[in-house]
Amino acid sequence: MIYVLIGMSLLFVAIGCIVTANNAKYLLSGYNTMSEEERKKVDLKTYIPYFKKFHVFLGISFLVLGYTLHLINRNVAGIFLAVYPILAYLYFAYTSSKYSGGIKTKSNRIGLFALGGALILVVGLLIYGFKENQIVFDSEKIELKGIYGETFATDRIKNIELKYSLPKITEKTNGFALGDIKKGHFKTESGENVKLILNSDNKPYILFTKFDGMKIYYSAKEESNDKLLTEIEYIINGRKH
Repeated sequence: MIYVLIGMSLLFVAIGCIVTANNAKYLLSGYNTMSEEERKKVDLKTYIPYFKKFHVFLGISFLVLGYTLHLINRNVAGIFLAVYPILAYLYFAYTSSKYSGGIKTKSNRIGLFALGGALILVVGLLIYGFKENQIVFDSEKIELKGIYGETFATDRIKNIELKYSLPKITEKTNGFALGDIKKGHFKTESGENVKLILNSDNKPYILFTKFDGMKIYYSAKEESNDKLLTEIEYIINGRKH
């Protein structure tokens, strides 16, 4: 996450410094698609300094606030990383509209609606992704509810064990990952494909290994994974862990 914070912060600052009045018609989004008549209505002389000031502030504040939150709570930092830039650009689109005809112009309204829609979508995904994937089981099947969850028969399980660490994850192939929350399909350093359903960084993790070789790592949000494994094995095998 630190590298993402640094990279995005540098990108925001670079955007603010690269765009000038001379190259705006090539690099400035929205302005570069306007006709000459439309460009004459834009107060570029005052807009560009505001554009630069906003992006430099965004880059610095994104890094400082993001790193501070990362030290306090990685999950909160992940939410900040996804939401803060959209909120910042909503503010920028609203306040900068005075340089291009006001908030009532069609292009400015479209921009605000698009950012608002993006914010709603991101918040919805965050709520869905952070919702706990509960585990439900009986003697015949195990069900991992929620996003990227699945149900599999107990006779498809080769082994169930506790692991105090994950293999080194190098790639998310199809999933949700923010802070300590990781759900979906990931690839390890050795090239192995694994499934993670981690509601938290609660250790030890429960590792389900199927007969087909697929490995699923599970961690409850607050409940003891050790206790869960004891209950699962007792139900499946009629014996205590």
